[in-house]
Amino acid sequence: MKAKSKAQQKAAGAALSAKRGEIKKSDLQGASVEMYETMTEEELDDMASTKREDLPDKVED
Repeated sequence: MKAKSKAQQKAAGAALSAKRGEIKKSDLQGASVEMYETMTEEELDDMASTKREDLPDKVED
């Protein structure tokens, strides 16, 4: 699954770092906490690796 916005891509990158033990889970905030708890490392890697060039800053639901 690819990220739909720069904010989502950034949150996925933070959650992925926590999954890999590079940062503490307690350092996560907002959407990255939920991503950490509900997504696999592979899913997070796929979302975090989305190219940011053509993504909007934020997508409203």
